[in-house]
Amino acid sequence: MSLAVTATRLPEVLVVEPKVFGDERGFFLESFNQAAFREATGVALDFVQDNHSRSAHGVLRGLHYQIRQPQGKLVRVVSGRVFDVAVDMRRSSPRLGQWVGVELSAANHRQLWVPPGFAHGFVVLSDSADFLYKTTDYYAPQFERALAWNDAHVGIEWPLGELRQAPALSAKDAAAPSWSGAEFFD
Repeated sequence: MSLAVTATRLPEVLVVEPKVFGDERGFFLESFNQAAFREATGVALDFVQDNHSRSAHGVLRGLHYQIRQPQGKLVRVVSGRVFDVAVDMRRSSPRLGQWVGVELSAANHRQLWVPPGFAHGFVVLSDSADFLYKTTDYYAPQFERALAWNDAHVGIEWPLGELRQAPALSAKDAAAPSWSGAEFFD
């Protein structure tokens, strides 16, 4: 498996691009190979859970994290297009509160590695999107936390101009605390 790995402006958050073999019949790619992933990224964590969500245009999910049993996430889109975001929530980090956003799509085959200690979210830019992700720890709802998607302190530049309406949020995401009320990792 050949992987191209690029650090983002938050160097722990990585864009991972698998080698795609394509011709007039379609394409083939190896979406995950643990040995190749470890070699290319230096990330030596095991994945324990795979998740799949489908969301309609304009759905914004996040920003989510687990304060205990923190999850690293390897995320990708297999249908549609999203703007995917990671926010550094580590109190000990010199980049605390900084964010990075990357477009993930079925067309570009990119994946994003979001390490433990980061909040994560995305907004759907296409008519719908199928979003797949691997996690390094199990979902633990008692430890799940959220940060307001539009928090002024973090200042994420969501591509809202591409939406046909205001972002569609879950009740939990609509009630998520701002930066001053958020919990942080040590």
